[in-house]
Amino acid sequence: MSGNRIITPHSNSLPIGYRFNEFEIKEVIGEGGFGIVYRAYDHQLERIIAIKEYIPSTLVIRNEDLTLSLRGERFSRTFQAGLNSFIQEARLLARFSHPALLHVLRFWEENGTAYMGMQFYTGTTLKKFRAQHPEKINEAWIRNLLPPLLSAINTIHQEGYLHRDISLDNIQVQENQLPVLLDFGSARKEIGNLSDETEIMLKPGFAPIEQYTENSDGEQGPWTDIYALGAMLHTLIVGTPPPVSVVRCIEDRYQPLTERRPKGYSLDLLDAIDRALALKPEDRPQTINEMAELLHLSIASENEIIGAPPAATASLLPTVMPQATNETPNVKRLRPLLIGAGVAAVFIAGLIIWVSGEPSSAPTTAENNTATAPTAVPQPAVVSAPAVSAIPEPVPPVSTPAPASVAVVYFKLQLGEQLNINGKKQDVTPNKNGFVSLNLAPGQYQAEIHTEKFRYQKNFTIENAGTWLINL
Repeated sequence: MSGNRIITPHSNSLPIGYRFNEFEIKEVIGEGGFGIVYRAYDHQLERIIAIKEYIPSTLVIRNEDLTLSLRGERFSRTFQAGLNSFIQEARLLARFSHPALLHVLRFWEENGTAYMGMQFYTGTTLKKFRAQHPEKINEAWIRNLLPPLLSAINTIHQEGYLHRDISLDNIQVQENQLPVLLDFGSARKEIGNLSDETEIMLKPGFAPIEQYTENSDGEQGPWTDIYALGAMLHTLIVGTPPPVSVVRCIEDRYQPLTERRPKGYSLDLLDAIDRALALKPEDRPQTINEMAELLHLSIASENEIIGAPPAATASLLPTVMPQATNETPNVKRLRPLLIGAGVAAVFIAGLIIWVSGEPSSAPTTAENNTATAPTAVPQPAVVSAPAVSAIPEPVPPVSTPAPASVAVVYFKLQLGEQLNINGKKQDVTPNKNGFVSLNLAPGQYQAEIHTEKFRYQKNFTIENAGTWLINL
C-alpha cells in the first residue's frame, strides 16, 4: 500500500487526509504510548473502518516523511519484538468472526511499522458506561451482558489462546448493549517483557498472581482470564477492583462479596465472583463452562448473539426498525430485525484504551498457550440469525447516495439459489447455517432470490447503519 506524503512536524499521528490506497484517514480517535487509532473511510467499499498503527512512542519517532525511526539502536530488539507480536495479534483476531470479538479486516506494513484495519463499533467502554450510567448497573443488566461475553472468551479458549487483559476498559458496550471484547494488546506484553516493565504492563487488581511470575506462561490457563472476569464484575458492583494479587499473597485483605452483601445482588452471583477471584489458580473455576454453571447462565451461541434484540431497559439510544415498501404480491413478508446500530458498521472509541499510554492499561496475549476445550453447555432451542463469516462487497442503493456508515444485512440462502440486489448478481455462498451477509449503505433496495423453478422478490428500505435480518 502506498500513502501520500504530508508533513506533520508537531504530531506523532498521520495527518487527516492521508491515504493508504482506498483508506483515507478522517480523524484521530486516540493517541498514546503504544500506538494510534484512526477513524478512516474505505472508498472502495464505502464504509467507515478503524485503523490501528503500531507506534510505541518511547522507542520510535515520526520523521518528516511520516516514516518511523528508532530513538536509538538499543531499542531495535524491543521494537521488533513488539511489532512481531502486533502482527501475530492481527492474524489471530482475523481468524475470529464472533460477533462479540473485535474483528480485523485487513493488515499491512508501511512507514516502517504495521497497521490493522478493523470494524468500527459505536458505543463506549464498559468503564465509561459505568461512570456515566451507574444507575443502570444491576444484576439483571449484568446477567444480560454476560452470555455473549462468556461466549467470546470461550471461543478464544477453545482455539488454545488466552486474552489476559479482560477489564472494564477493554470491553465495548454497543448502543444495543451487546458487548465486544477488544484486542489482546500483545505488543504491550512483549515490550514489557524485554524492558523489565512487566509489572506496570499489568492492570492492578485485574491480573492474577500467575501473571506476575517470570516465565509463568505454563501456569496460565482459562482460570487466568476467569480471575480478570471476576475482577471486572467486582468493579462493576462495588466500584473498585479487588486488592492487587501480589499484595494478597503477602496479606490477603480481600473481603468476599458474600460477606459484604451489596444491596440488590443475589448470593449466587456474589459467590461465583468470589470463587473466580480465588488467589490460587486451582481454587478458581477452571473453564468458562464451570464459571457459567456457577452463574446459572448458558453461554450464548453466535446465532443467539446476532439475533438478540436491543435491551429495552438499558439502551443508550432509541432503535429504529426498518420498513418494507412496495411489496410484491404472493411473496413472503419481510421480517426485518434491527439488532443494534453498529455491529459491523463501525469501530470505536474503545480502542483509545489500547493507546492510552497509562501504565495500568496493559493488554497481553498468549500465542502458544493451550487450553482444554470445555464441555458444551446446552443452548436454548430458539435460534436466531446465524453469524456469517464471509462479507461480500456492498451494492450501491437505488435512489440515495451511499453515506459513510453501512449496515450489515443478512439473507437466508440455500445452495443453488441466486441472490440479486438491484438487479446485480451477488457472488456469495451460504455458510453452514444457510446465511450470507452484505454491506449495504442506507437506501432503497430490491432483493431477488431465484432458482430454476422459483423466484422471490422484495423491495425494502435500509434507513440507518446497524445489523439487519431480511427473510424472503
